[in-house]
Amino acid sequence: MSNPSPSVLVVDDHALDRKLLTAYLTPEGYAVETASDGVEAWGKLNAEPERYDVVLLDRTMPRMDGMQLLTRMKEEEHLRMVPVIMQTALAGREQILEGIRAGAYYYLTKPYDVDMLRSVVRTAVTDHQGYKDLQSQVKKGFDSLRLLEKAVFTFQTVEQARDLGTLLANTCPDPNATVIGLTELLVNAVEHGNLGITYEEKTRLFANGTWGEEVQRRLAQPENVSQRAEVAFERADGGLRFTIRDCGKGFDWQKYMQVDPQRAFDTHGRGIAMANRLSFSHIEYRGCGNEVVGTVTCSTSPRGSDRER
Repeated sequence: MSNPSPSVLVVDDHALDRKLLTAYLTPEGYAVETASDGVEAWGKLNAEPERYDVVLLDRTMPRMDGMQLLTRMKEEEHLRMVPVIMQTALAGREQILEGIRAGAYYYLTKPYDVDMLRSVVRTAVTDHQGYKDLQSQVKKGFDSLRLLEKAVFTFQTVEQARDLGTLLANTCPDPNATVIGLTELLVNAVEHGNLGITYEEKTRLFANGTWGEEVQRRLAQPENVSQRAEVAFERADGGLRFTIRDCGKGFDWQKYMQVDPQRAFDTHGRGIAMANRLSFSHIEYRGCGNEVVGTVTCSTSPRGSDRER
């Protein structure tokens, strides 16, 4: 049986914009539904929270505007991981930053650039399907991992990083939240750390669809064959600590702890910010950035630290 088409909910009070977005996205294989304002959209989302892969949300609407709907979605556990693409004619830094703080990690400006629209929607849908795959792996169990006190794992490939993320997330009180950020940090240790793929290179690789090929090419290079990253798990001080180390030269990690408005339109680069906001109580990069410690406080949900730093 073939997989169902990814589902996009377009929320916009202008009928013409709803028709345009439907016309742009339907030929790309998306199942597009529409809502004329936040109230109608909330009814659809609340009735079928598993239905939608992405919400394309207008900021300014009557009855319930985009920011109000976004805030309500992020308050609900069953909707907080659904990607929201905020579309707006207001492209100023403060407006974008406000949306990012509320949980909109993807942005589009009006009037639409069709190629950018399709690229951002494709990225958001791919991210969401990746999150669902990770969470489905977590749901397979491993309850006995709650008894794990200390462990060290080494890994080399992106696939191994993802497998470890889904395994170790089961040590946490909220594995569905932790698996997203933990896997992101583990994958980063491979692609950006050991393999040295830069942010700019990843942008180009994503654009031409060759990211996976480049990862495999670099893994096969003689200087990388023996490279391993490491994750150390420890249960201590009323919480869980994940220390991830790679063999890379580090990076300027400070600018990735939050989604910068200047990068709000990029097709990647949100993972560390999402880990910081949704998955861990605290993230600390050490040294040049090739070591990161993510902490989950067991007495509270990781989202209890849902704050700006």
